[in-house]
Amino acid sequence: NFNFRQSDMSKSPYFNKAKRLSKSPIKIQYECDKPPENWAKVYSNIKKMREEANAPVDSMGCERAHDMEATPAVKRFQCLISLMLSSQTKDEVNYAAMMRLREHGLTVQNILKTQRETLEKLIYPVGFWRNKAKYIQQACQILHDDFNDDIPDSVEGLCKLPGVGPKMAHLTMNIAWGRQSGIGVDTHVHRIVARLGWTDPEVIKSPEQTRVSLESWLPEDKWTEINWLLVGFGQQICSPVSPRCGECLNRELCPTGHTYVPSPSKRLNTASPKKTKKS
Repeated sequence: NFNFRQSDMSKSPYFNKAKRLSKSPIKIQYECDKPPENWAKVYSNIKKMREEANAPVDSMGCERAHDMEATPAVKRFQCLISLMLSSQTKDEVNYAAMMRLREHGLTVQNILKTQRETLEKLIYPVGFWRNKAKYIQQACQILHDDFNDDIPDSVEGLCKLPGVGPKMAHLTMNIAWGRQSGIGVDTHVHRIVARLGWTDPEVIKSPEQTRVSLESWLPEDKWTEINWLLVGFGQQICSPVSPRCGECLNRELCPTGHTYVPSPSKRLNTASPKKTKKS
């Protein structure tokens, strides 16, 4: 199942909150029975603002970049590669790189046969393209040797691949395997939940800490969609620089929105016309 908004609610070791939270190096700000005030209204407003689903992530996100005609194993592999390329990269740039890779032949064995320099050219200009080319080929070797050209089916297994962290692992489980294992927290999600006051940026400083905090109170039926929801919201309204708070339905509910000051409109030129000098 490659529908990003659908999830398999079957239980897994990653749903064991006691184990997950006990391993966290941070103090959880919110308990399960004490979520942030008005979070449900804020969440509902964001869903309303995302109803048209016309942000870049909606047409060029990682779940849209794989070859629908490929075998299931190849689809899963392409999903993983798209996520590996996506870090510090706009969806438009990532999608274009995926199209070039697919045209080249995006399978484990073909990437292993590809020269590093060629692979770098294919994925350029994604962020950190040299490192990503190296990680992709290293990961392909592991997938070929240990997984019969498929990808691991657990967060633990995915995180052992070069260049793959918890965010990518959880998103890969959600998208490629259709299993909800946890929340995929990228820079958009990390930034927005802090702006909304759902986390304390003085305490929770990394995306992984944000994930643990969110999972301590956010209902599990929202764990899969929240990444897609907030990424698009961040692309269109809650941008990193100059967020469009004046257009946000949560302006009065958001700590950041309360500080928003509309830009002064350009004043009309009401000055008297200059008098001509007398000769």
